[in-house]
Amino acid sequence: MLTRRALVAGSGLALAGSLAPRPLRAAGVIEIRMKNNATRVKDWYDPVGIHIMPGETLRWILDEDVHATAAYHPKNAMHSLRIPESATPWDSGLMSTKGQHFDVTLTVEGVYDYFCLPHENDGMVGRIIVGKPSGPGTLPFDYFKGKPGTAGWLPVPMPARKMFPSVQQIMAQKIVHYRA
Repeated sequence: MLTRRALVAGSGLALAGSLAPRPLRAAGVIEIRMKNNATRVKDWYDPVGIHIMPGETLRWILDEDVHATAAYHPKNAMHSLRIPESATPWDSGLMSTKGQHFDVTLTVEGVYDYFCLPHENDGMVGRIIVGKPSGPGTLPFDYFKGKPGTAGWLPVPMPARKMFPSVQQIMAQKIVHYRA
């Protein structure tokens, strides 16, 4: 027999589950919006940090202005490596049409840091954790200095470094929205 206490307890669990932070999903795809403010002074991704499972697909969607998404990887204009070593880097190229999107499916566990080419120095960056956090994205931003084969790598700019949510924050919250 279902008691009122059991019904209330079950309702509380259902409500708590519905309030848990979740990424926006459209047809099994997790959406990341590329945005800027009305005066076009600040540009950002929302969410700026997210935890997903291997095999999930992310979709960056342009809301306004001109933006891009690219993994921190030497194949992308000699940026330092901040994705798992065995992962495939991505680069959307510039997107300029509202609603335009770019999809990536991530299968290798680890931390993936990414940036917007025209707005990286303004701090338009994001962080994805796939499964368990590991790899270069968990290391200090200058971890590669002095290592063989990294002489031409570009460091993450200081304004961008300040915008990344921590690995701990993403793991605790699962999704971290941009806060101005």
